[in-house]
Amino acid sequence: MKTILENAFEKGFTYTEYRNFASKLIAEGKVTGYEQSKELLHYAELNETRMNRLDKTIIITDEVQDFLKTTSNKMIWLVLTESWCGDAAQINPIINKMAMVSDNIDLRFVLRDDNPDLMNLFLTNGSKSIPKLIILDAETWNVIGDFGPRPQAAKQLILDYKAAHGIIDETAKIELQKWYLHDKGISTQKEIIALLS
Repeated sequence: MKTILENAFEKGFTYTEYRNFASKLIAEGKVTGYEQSKELLHYAELNETRMNRLDKTIIITDEVQDFLKTTSNKMIWLVLTESWCGDAAQINPIINKMAMVSDNIDLRFVLRDDNPDLMNLFLTNGSKSIPKLIILDAETWNVIGDFGPRPQAAKQLILDYKAAHGIIDETAKIELQKWYLHDKGISTQKEIIALLS
């Protein structure tokens, strides 16, 4: 496992590199990952707009900032992601802002489709759901915890919708985006910090 984690980290992007790479692909009419379609490109374009907004508006709470500033543990945060993923667009900017608070966090983004061995170690109920944040001890590479693909309340919203309607359609995706807008990143911050406490 350590070798898989180290290899992924070595080819990982900083947040800025990841954003620039995704933007360059969009300009070429492409998305990250092996599957290409107009629908995925549409989602990637929407996500670019979302992330631009969130980069400006997301606020890390005082409580979370205090915790991150006082923790002395050196950590690696490794995020499995793709440019077309709506949840990733909502969560990656929060993870980045949290990592910026502490000098003890080394953050890297890696593409799910380019890292199947890593993804297979962190499946969600057997699926390759993203984003997936993997928190590692920087010295031992031991896994401290993992978070994703979305906060508990957002997971429940989707489960309830699927139970009621039998599918996850565009309406469900809109409801999920509204939830993220209302939550302002608070649930994501709290759940990540809970892994470190």
